[in-house]
Amino acid sequence: MTTKAFAAALVLCGLSAAACGGTAGTVSGATAGSAGNGEPTSRTVSRATEAAPAAAVTTAGGKAPAKPLSGKVVVVDPGHNGLNYKFPAKINKQVNVLTQWKACDTTGTATNNGYSEAAFTWDVSQRLAKILRERGATVKLTRPNNSGVGPCITERAAIGNKAKADAAISVHADGAAPAGHGFHVIIPKKINGPVDPVVGASRELGLDVRDSIKSVAGMPYSTYIGSKALSFRNDLGGLNLSTVPKIFVECGNMRNSGDAAKFQNPAFRQKMALSLADGLQNYLK
Repeated sequence: MTTKAFAAALVLCGLSAAACGGTAGTVSGATAGSAGNGEPTSRTVSRATEAAPAAAVTTAGGKAPAKPLSGKVVVVDPGHNGLNYKFPAKINKQVNVLTQWKACDTTGTATNNGYSEAAFTWDVSQRLAKILRERGATVKLTRPNNSGVGPCITERAAIGNKAKADAAISVHADGAAPAGHGFHVIIPKKINGPVDPVVGASRELGLDVRDSIKSVAGMPYSTYIGSKALSFRNDLGGLNLSTVPKIFVECGNMRNSGDAAKFQNPAFRQKMALSLADGLQNYLK
C-alpha cells in the first residue's frame, strides 16, 4: 500500500482499531474473597485486552461517548436545614420510622466556632449534585436551600422512593466526643419492612462510597464508631423507609478540631463531594 493509500485508510477508520477489524478492549469486574464478617476484602477490576487510545473512543457516527451516569437517577439528601433551630415544635414532632418513633428532624451539630452541620451538608451536597449532573445523572435534592425547615426524615425517604432513584445518599457530619475523628458510612439493616429488598444493594453502595472517601478525600476511618468505617443501623427513618438503595455518610466529627478545620475549607468540601460522586459512579456502573 502506498503512503497516500495508507493515510486514507486511517482516515476512513477514524484511527479506531475496532473500525479497522481490530479487537476492542473489554473490562470485567470481580469481587475477591470475604473477611470473616462477610465484608469483601477487595474490589478489583481487570482489563481483558488493551484498550484503544482515548482519542479513538467514539460512538457510531463519530459522536462523543455517552456520559458515564446518563440515565441514572440519584437523590442527594443534605442533612438537617439551616432554620430548624427556630422551629422546635415542628422538628420535634414524632414520626413513625417502623422500629420506633423519632423526631421529624433535628438541628444537627456544629463545630466549636459555630459552623453548622446544616451549612456543611448543604455545601457538599450542592457540589456533589453539580458533579453528578456533569456526568449525566438526573439529581434530585431533598431540600432546595439552607434557609428553611425540614423536611421530616419520613419525607426525605419518600422523595427517593418517588424518584425511583438508582441510589440515594444522605450527607451528614457527626457530633461525637472531641477525641474521636474520621468518617463512617451507615448502612441499613433488615427490619421486616420496605428497606429489606435493598439492604444488600445499599451495602454495596456503602462499600464503594467508603473506599472512595478514603482514597479521594483522604479521610481516615472513624476511630470511635463502626468497623472499618461501616455502621449498620435499624433506627434511622431515612433508611428504614427507603425502597431504593440508600446510605448515610457521616463525613467526620465536627467536634474534633482536625475534622472541623477540614470541613471549613472549601477545597476539602470539593474533595469530599468528588469522593462521594466517584463512589456513587463506581456503584452505578
